[in-house]
Amino acid sequence: MDVTEIGLRKIATFIEETHIEGGRAAERPITTVVVAAIVRNPWAGKGFVEDLRPEILRLAPVLGREMTKRLVAIMPADRVEAYGKAATVGVNGEIEHGSALIHTLRFGNMYREAVNGTAFLSFTNTRSGPGALMSVPMIHKSETGKRSHFITATFQVSDAPGPDEILIAIGAADGGRAHPRIADRFQDMAEMEAEKAAV
Repeated sequence: MDVTEIGLRKIATFIEETHIEGGRAAERPITTVVVAAIVRNPWAGKGFVEDLRPEILRLAPVLGREMTKRLVAIMPADRVEAYGKAATVGVNGEIEHGSALIHTLRFGNMYREAVNGTAFLSFTNTRSGPGALMSVPMIHKSETGKRSHFITATFQVSDAPGPDEILIAIGAADGGRAHPRIADRFQDMAEMEAEKAAV
């Protein structure tokens, strides 16, 4: 099955390079990439659908494959350090409909395996109208406590999602924030354990 068979209306790609942050030049530019797909919501207008699985199996693998292919064509897998995903449904859909397409290994594993990730894909699931500002939260692809890579890519698609559509996105970054200056989660844990032991 290809994208013409799954109700794909468009794919939008966003690339951002950060050169200066806080008035100071980054050691190197930090690039973020988002690939967003806008598809017809297969459950919209059908009332409450109990079993979402048939459409998950039909759509998620195709979306995962096609979106991952486009993202790694822009940012090769060995450059990806942080990643995440997002789904937003139009007003005629349930948030569960967007969640159904991104919260399945048939979608996530396509991306995770392609970039040699081991961490879960950070995510958002929301409902919105066309042109809303979207967010793709990201974490380090293998070190979940690495706070330097707690970053968010933002983007918008002027005509999506329509009422009967779902916008699905995946994001990647080739670094963390330009000037990280806060401790990692594991440093905090070690310090707090030491403080507890000292009491």
